[in-house]
Order: sequence, then structure tokens, then C-alpha cells
Amino acid sequence: MRTRSDIPMARADVPEAKVVKHNNPIQFVWVVPIVAALIAGYLVYSRFKNVGPTITVTFKDGGGLQAGQTILRYRGVKVGTVHSVKLSGDSQLVEVEAGLDRSAMRLASEGSTFWIVRPQVNAAGLHGLETIVSGAYIQVEPGQGKEQKKFVGSDETPVSKPVEGSLDVILATAEVGTLNIGAPVYYRGLEVGEVQSLMLNENATNVHIHVEIQPRYTSLVRQNTEFWNAGGLNVSLKLFGINVSAESVRSLIVGGIAFATPFPPGPVADSNCVFTLHEKLEEKWLKWAPAMPGWAGSNGLPANTSSSGSLPSVGSLSSTNGAH
Repeated sequence: MRTRSDIPMARADVPEAKVVKHNNPIQFVWVVPIVAALIAGYLVYSRFKNVGPTITVTFKDGGGLQAGQTILRYRGVKVGTVHSVKLSGDSQLVEVEAGLDRSAMRLASEGSTFWIVRPQVNAAGLHGLETIVSGAYIQVEPGQGKEQKKFVGSDETPVSKPVEGSLDVILATAEVGTLNIGAPVYYRGLEVGEVQSLMLNENATNVHIHVEIQPRYTSLVRQNTEFWNAGGLNVSLKLFGINVSAESVRSLIVGGIAFATPFPPGPVADSNCVFTLHEKLEEKWLKWAPAMPGWAGSNGLPANTSSSGSLPSVGSLSSTNGAH
């Protein structure tokens, strides 16, 4: 029989057990929903922080507009989204409700213009081709009036505002032919302006073509400058063949205007000066290459030159120009 003294003693190097009290695991269950709620709250706050006013724009045709997809743009930047597209109460118009971004709040002001940009092919060229992929969108041009929430959309793209420092002249012609808004204006083959608008004169005897010349080229237009229709092909028979020329591929398709100035060049033309638009080019005009006083050369900026005296009329310009 074994006695107590026969039982081996416990080894001294055996570690003692330590009891650790763990936190209640139920407390960790609330961490996930709390974090999710904080993230959701931040997203909601961020969304409403960027939300601007809601506006309503009526159009005659709402083709291509889709709620939740069609956007509003200003200077190429997204400034809002269409919320709904529906017929008006009398079913004669389309009412578009859209929300503007907070950064675009000033667009909801009196005088703002809204129009729909869709793919267009006309005499002025190809426009809105990006909408073939992205879909139609609403373009905005801001006004300067007081706050407004309801607008009447424009059926056509409005005429762009003149660039500061540009020169606006009027070309009178019996018929516009293939010319249209956006047609280019050339000087020695270089595009220096474009057609802004077409309208009948006050007694409907002529068509007035309003042309905008870019600021850096305004000193090239003189009171004795000749303008002609440069659109399409210019075909002439020669002794040893046919001479075919066009100002550019663009003018071949959409039409265009060119101009030249004789020597000595006259005073610089002022805005709204009226010229005759000749239907055909005279060969001598292509040989005109006078040095232009006021042209600054390499920096491309005209000097401060101005014309003196009253502006000539179409008739006086025609008779004066005919003397050169």
C-alpha cells in the first residue's frame, strides 16, 4: 500500500492557470450598424449639401429627354438632372422638372435660356454629335435677373453672345444660298470669324448676314474691304484644262465667306458697318495683299485703331469699292 510520502510532488516549473474575463460579445454586435448609420448619414448630408433649387422648363418637344438620365449642362459641366418629363395640363407642351446643383443656383434666374441639344445636320455643319452616345441634354445660358423657378425653353439654339472685343459687321445680299448660321469667314484662307444670324432688312429687299470677326482679326476689316461667297466649288475653264478650287473642305460642305482689302487699305470698319456680299469672286481680289496698319504681327493683337467719319451705307460702299 502506497503512503502519502510515495506520491510525487508537483513540478515547480508548471505554470499556473490564469482566468481572463472577456467582454460581453453582444456589445460588438452594435458596432456594425452604428458605423453603417454614420456612413449613410454622411452620404445623405453630402447629397443634400449639394442640392440646389428645383425648376420647371416647358418645351414644345421633349424628344430624347428621360427622367433620371438627362442632365443639364453649362460650359460643358453637369449642373443638374431631369427629375420628370410630362405633358402640360392642355397636352400642348412638355413640362420638364429638373434639379440644379447648389453650385449652379444662379442659373435659376430671370433671363436664363434653356434649350435641348440633339444631333443636328444642317448647312452650318454637324452639331451635338456627342449626344448620339450620351443622349440629348439641356444646355443652359444664365440670365442676370432675379430668382425664377419656371422657364419657357427655346426651340432653337440661341445666337451666342458676342465675344468681348469682336467686330460685328453686316453683309447685304439678294439671297443667302447655302449660307447659314455658323458658316466660317476667311481671310487669306485663315478662319477669322463666323456667321451669327440671318434676317431680312427693314423693307425686305435684301438679306442681312450678321458676321462676327474674332477680336485679334478686327483690324483686317476695312471700310473698302470686299466680301464674297466662298462656299462650294469655284470652277473655271482654262485654255489647258479646268481650274477647281474651294476655300476649305468645311466651306465646300456648309458654305463660307471670304474677304480681301485693296491698297491702300481704308479706315478700320466699325461694328454694324454694312458691306455688299458678292456672289462671285473677282480674280484681282486674290492679288490684294496690303500691309495692314494696326496689325501687331506676332502677338496677333490689333492696335487701337478706329475709323473716322460716318459709316458708309451699302450703296456708297458698292460704288466706292467699284473704284478699286
